[in-house]
Amino acid sequence: MAPRASHRLSDTRQNRPRRRRPVPSHTARPNALPTVTAAAFAPLPAAEAFAPILQSGRWFAQLPPDFAQALLALGQLRQLHAGEVLFLRGDAPCGLYAVVRGAVSISGTGGRADEARAALLIRLEPPHWFGEISVFDNSARTHDAHATEATTLLHVPHERLQQWLQAHPQHWHALALLLTDKLRSAFVAMEELALLPAPQRLARRLVMMAEGYGQWTAGGRSRRVIGISQEQLSLMLAISRQTTNQILKDLESRQLVRVQRGEVEILDLAALRAACY
Repeated sequence: MAPRASHRLSDTRQNRPRRRRPVPSHTARPNALPTVTAAAFAPLPAAEAFAPILQSGRWFAQLPPDFAQALLALGQLRQLHAGEVLFLRGDAPCGLYAVVRGAVSISGTGGRADEARAALLIRLEPPHWFGEISVFDNSARTHDAHATEATTLLHVPHERLQQWLQAHPQHWHALALLLTDKLRSAFVAMEELALLPAPQRLARRLVMMAEGYGQWTAGGRSRRVIGISQEQLSLMLAISRQTTNQILKDLESRQLVRVQRGEVEILDLAALRAACY
């Protein structure tokens, strides 16, 4: 597996020596650094400009108004190139994040360096929030986070958020709801891995992604085209690329999906949902 691409994060903690780690194959590995243009240095809009995107998410929309406003006021926008590292397993807490444009892959690697294997846990798109575990326990990051494509994040720094919550302790409960929601999803995924055959698990994952993992406020909203490759799906579901291809071909033959390079188009969401059982 190729070594991970170098990253160019701007905060000072990135200046310390970093350990080498294989980059999961679902992330981009450009042969050269991206071309720097004037647009790359264009000032980012204020965080409030992305409030409508964040409001489309169930967790943020249900926050007490003062907490929601505090996250916008404390936050700062960050841009990542495709394949760029946000943080790695073992890194110190760095805050809470929301995806407002692009996508972030949460993954892990295991095994010896020469035989390392990657697992893609989830691909996060707007308006997902993540990073809350380290906010609670002040411990190291549990997994790796890479930008899957050119991505913009709202970053609420760890120290600022901790200070604000110490002054407003009643809002720890609201933050805990973000954590418990993901814990429920993790239990469901564990159950599916243990009990369901691969075709049903793949169909369920496509439905979940099409419906934004249940995070959108608008009932019945869905995404027709899912930006994900067959390799990424296989890493998510811990099945082979060949098995993934066979399942997708079967779904295509039933006119439930259309598979194209780097994406899956949902043709019949209701029928795909029925294929989950």
